[in-house]
Amino acid sequence: MPVSVPPSRPSASSPEPGPLCAAVVGCGDISAQHFAAIGGLAAQGTARLAAVVDLDPQRRGAAAGAHGVPGYETLGEALAGGGIDVVHLCTPHSEHVPLALEALAAGVHVLTEKPVAHTLGDAERLIAAARTAFSEGGTQLGVCFQNRYNAPVVAMRSLLEGGTLGAVTGAEATVMWHRPAAYYGAKPWRSTWAGSGGGLLMNQAIHTLDLLQWLVGPATVVGGGASTRTLADTIEVEDTADIFLDHARGSDGSPVRSAFFATNANGRNAPVTLHIQTEAAELRLRGALSVQYADGRLDTVEEAGALPGERSYWGASHRLLVADFYRAVRSGERFWIGAEEASESLRLIKDVYSRSYSAGEWV
Repeated sequence: MPVSVPPSRPSASSPEPGPLCAAVVGCGDISAQHFAAIGGLAAQGTARLAAVVDLDPQRRGAAAGAHGVPGYETLGEALAGGGIDVVHLCTPHSEHVPLALEALAAGVHVLTEKPVAHTLGDAERLIAAARTAFSEGGTQLGVCFQNRYNAPVVAMRSLLEGGTLGAVTGAEATVMWHRPAAYYGAKPWRSTWAGSGGGLLMNQAIHTLDLLQWLVGPATVVGGGASTRTLADTIEVEDTADIFLDHARGSDGSPVRSAFFATNANGRNAPVTLHIQTEAAELRLRGALSVQYADGRLDTVEEAGALPGERSYWGASHRLLVADFYRAVRSGERFWIGAEEASESLRLIKDVYSRSYSAGEWV
C-alpha cells in the first residue's frame, strides 16, 4: 500500500515566524475542537484566533464574545481586511467547497472538516484549485480525518507497513451508532441530499471507511447498499449501509475482501470496530488496539487523551491534526491529507449511493 503517515515532528529547518492568524467559519458543534486546537497552538505562540464567522447572529455573537475576537457574517467580510492566514471550515457539507475556493483564491490556507465535498463534481473542482494554489503560491488545503492520528491507528499502520505481519488476508469494520429524529431536527441540513450530500455514510461512518481504505489499501466497491431503516418519515438520506470492498491484491494475486456495516439506528453509540487479519496476526481496534499473534503473543496499544462523555466518538486527535497542518503551512511541505487523499472515501460512498438511489438525489 502507499506510504503516507503523519510526520513525527517538524522539520529542523522550518522557519519560526510569528503566530498564524486563524478564522473559524461555522460555530456549531465541531468548531469546539478547532477552537481548542487553536488555543493550544496559541499557548505555544504559533497561532492566534483572529475572527469567527457564522450566518447565525446568536452563534456568531456567542463565539465572538467567548473568544474575544470580531465576528463576521460571511467569510468575505472576514477576509476583506486582510490579516487572516488560515480558515477552519466547520460548516454544513454543501458549503465546504464554495468557502474553500473563496479562501484559496485569496491566498489563504484552508483546513476543512470532512467530507472534502458533498458531490464528486465539487471534489474535482477543489482538487484542481488546491493543486494550483499550492503550486503557484504554496497555499495549503487540508481535510480533517483526525482519526488517522489516533495512537492505536498509527500503530496499526506502522505494523502493516513494517512487513512482519505478512500480507493482509481480510478485514471488517462496524459503526453502530444512534441518531434520533431530534438530531436531524436540530440542524435540518443533516437530513437532506442538498445540505449534506448523504446521511450516515457522509456524516458519521466516513471516518471509519477512510481508515479501512487507508490501512488495507485502495479499494473498489463490489457490493452493498444504503437505505433508511427507521427514520424514513424524518430524513431523505440513509441511516444504514453495508458495503463490500476489494482492496489491493493479496499475496496470492487475488483481491483482499473487506466488509463494512454501519447504522445510526442502533440503541447507543457503541465503539467503532476495525479488525484486520494478516498471515501472522489479527489486529482488533475497539478503542484500544489488540494485536493477537499466531504464536500466542498479545500486544495492546491504548488511546491517550480520549474525549470525555458522549462525543468520545469524535476521536482524540483533532489537536494533533491541526498542529500538523500548521507545521506544514510553516515548512512549505504539502499537507498529507489534502483534497485528493480525502476524495478516496467520498468516491466509495458515492459508489454505494449509485447502487441505491437515483442519480438526481446523490450526485
